[in-house]
Amino acid sequence: MSFAITQAERKKFSSGTSCSAYKFMGAHLRRENGVSGVHFALWAPNAKSCSVLCERTDWTGDKGAMQKGEGGIWESFVPHMRAGELYRFLVEGCDGEKRWKADPYAFYSELRPSNCSIVCSLGGYEWGDGAWEGHSGESSLQKPMAIYEVHLGSWKKDFSLNSDGFLDYRTLADQLAEYVTYMGYTHVELIGICEHPFDGSWGYQVTGFYAPTSRYGRPDDFRYFVDKMHRCGIGVILDWVPAHFPKDSFGLRCFDGSALYESPDPLLAEYPEWGTMAFNHARNEVRSFLISGAIYWIREFHIDALRVDAVASMLHTGFGRPEGRLNRYGGTENLDSIAFLRQLNRKVRMEGAFIIAEDSSIMPGITEDVKNGGIGFNYKWNMGWMNDTLKYIGTDSIYRHWDHTELTHSPDYAFFENYVLVLSHDEVVHLKKPMLLKAPAGRPEQFANLKALYTYQFTHPGKKLLFMGQDFGDDKEWDEKRQISWELASLEDHRAVLECVRKLLHIYRTRACLYADSKNPATFEWINSTDSDRNIISFIRRNPWNYEKAVLVVCSFSPMQYDGYCVGAPVEGYYKRIFSTYDTLSGAQSDIPPLTAQKGECDGRDFTLKYDLRPFECMILDFPEK
Repeated sequence: MSFAITQAERKKFSSGTSCSAYKFMGAHLRRENGVSGVHFALWAPNAKSCSVLCERTDWTGDKGAMQKGEGGIWESFVPHMRAGELYRFLVEGCDGEKRWKADPYAFYSELRPSNCSIVCSLGGYEWGDGAWEGHSGESSLQKPMAIYEVHLGSWKKDFSLNSDGFLDYRTLADQLAEYVTYMGYTHVELIGICEHPFDGSWGYQVTGFYAPTSRYGRPDDFRYFVDKMHRCGIGVILDWVPAHFPKDSFGLRCFDGSALYESPDPLLAEYPEWGTMAFNHARNEVRSFLISGAIYWIREFHIDALRVDAVASMLHTGFGRPEGRLNRYGGTENLDSIAFLRQLNRKVRMEGAFIIAEDSSIMPGITEDVKNGGIGFNYKWNMGWMNDTLKYIGTDSIYRHWDHTELTHSPDYAFFENYVLVLSHDEVVHLKKPMLLKAPAGRPEQFANLKALYTYQFTHPGKKLLFMGQDFGDDKEWDEKRQISWELASLEDHRAVLECVRKLLHIYRTRACLYADSKNPATFEWINSTDSDRNIISFIRRNPWNYEKAVLVVCSFSPMQYDGYCVGAPVEGYYKRIFSTYDTLSGAQSDIPPLTAQKGECDGRDFTLKYDLRPFECMILDFPEK
């Protein structure tokens, strides 16, 4: 057998610069000497032998023996093999142990608990999203971004279809696109698409870095999903995990009898808290594997963006460990992983996609360009805003004045990075309670708190993300084994929350002062951040291109009514109310009279708006037109 991988491909792969390793690694349908079949390529430099196990080789190592080539890449050609056939690799490690391994580059895999790889062609799908104008990271900064975070397996279920109740990608695409369009979200972010063996990991312990999970169908079905979203004007963000991988025997761990994909340093090889292996980002071939994977989803599935999980774990060697290794400068920064992230971010940006960091660290420059010394992400999850705001909401309203700074501190740093304000799946699981039940109060007050929370989120600087079910006030914690509580969405109080979010989405998308705020502190201005005794805040959001196109926001987190409440206004005139949390159901109107700013000092302003502020009422007012 002659080797099919070119010297140029081997060189790029071995140097850590390949962005398309998936085109020659793994299983590919080809013809050799006039015979159709499948060419296999496997990186296992320390293995004593490697074989392809499949029906064509009688599932024996002798018939499917592979030949080792330069760079530790083993190759073989199995004639007459076709798409849809199962295969595995038998790897005899340098330690003498034989292991059955799934293909790290498999495009398709069996449904768990089975774990064979499946031969699958890359091409053939006819895309219909040619008119889709996705936004790069740079252009998206000046566009609205309101993300609906979704776990497809529990968004909706139908147990008449299968024991798990899973809907297929195509059905999900049609139904989800309709809902997202109705609500007004701009993007969906998908949890658990990369193949994974354990449902309870939610897809964050990946064994198939190139395989859309077979829980909902075939790879072309997932292409249809993305295609459908784009044709409906909805961007698609994929959760992606380049930090770690599970210990499953058929996966990447100890792949050729040595520490191949994981770090060879025993201290850095694992994340004890998660029970997973840490990728060795210092190894060139591992970087080629991961970066090619990122580019694969963008090129082959038209993914608009990647949300990179667990970035904080890659930034410091001591994350989740009793201690960390010191780098050559005496610090615990993981220089190899940081270099990998910078390389990754450069490559993703070059593809016209954008990339988001799920990062709880305080390291500066996460969204600063690499050429300026930054890490190079386009966006960072604002975990500080989420933690502080939910702490405030979780405080009884009687005592909130003591925690007022938890609500008002975030604008101090809101423009240091390009942030996404997140109320994600992580905050509604494991006894954390759903968003509706965060406030320690009776149910009517909890609904009022929830609408106030969402008003603050959608008017605060930063892009937005909301997890499924929370936009209608699901009263149960998220559980991947059941669908979200859609039956609640038609009940009056829950429907009021849904319509509140829908109105906020519309206002957010149609007013640049609420979305074009990238690293521009001039787009936010406090009116009153110190009214802690009454649990009220007020502020202005300004349009960076036209400061006259501004809105004034008042948020009350108090159960008290304040008759004759006064708010300072910068200019006189009529302030049109465009939103109140009392405008709940579609078509309802608040009974607030017209608000006119009169001459008179208030909050350090020359003019005053005076009105009766109801319990937990939040309002958005358009500035007077000139």
